[in-house]
Amino acid sequence: MPSRGHRCHTITDSPCGPLTLVATDGQLSGLYMTDQRHRPAQETFGVPDPEPFGDVIIQLAEYFAGRRTEFTMPLTLRGTDFQRKVWAGLQQIPYGETWSYGQLADHLGRPTASRAVGLANGKNPIGVIVPCHRVVGANGSLTGYGGGLERKQFLLDFERGIASDS
Repeated sequence: MPSRGHRCHTITDSPCGPLTLVATDGQLSGLYMTDQRHRPAQETFGVPDPEPFGDVIIQLAEYFAGRRTEFTMPLTLRGTDFQRKVWAGLQQIPYGETWSYGQLADHLGRPTASRAVGLANGKNPIGVIVPCHRVVGANGSLTGYGGGLERKQFLLDFERGIASDS
């Protein structure tokens, strides 16, 4: 099996609960929520080491404080060519907006691939920063989200400036 590079991780708190940040060779390669679907096994995250995550934690804090709408840190996204194309497309969905799976498929030049887009979206390894939460059903309904529908609703409401009761 080919080497996956030097991996390490740290955990940071957020309004969505603890976020596990994973770096490969010093670049963010994972952001996982507690009880997230498709979350890799903890032992694949490497040793605990907060050092590579300073800028990521600052940008996340700015995002959750409402002072950042785009992330600028370098990312290492490992997946198939199609998955990486979908994840790049996710990063083009504007802050505070949603696209349907069909709209994202159209944007990628694959209008009949909305189901495949949905599957790739679900395997996104860097939640929040690669905003898979911005993809909804064709009728605007909330559909699956690896971090849970409550977190998806929270993130969408947060980006739209809708105050939470909690």
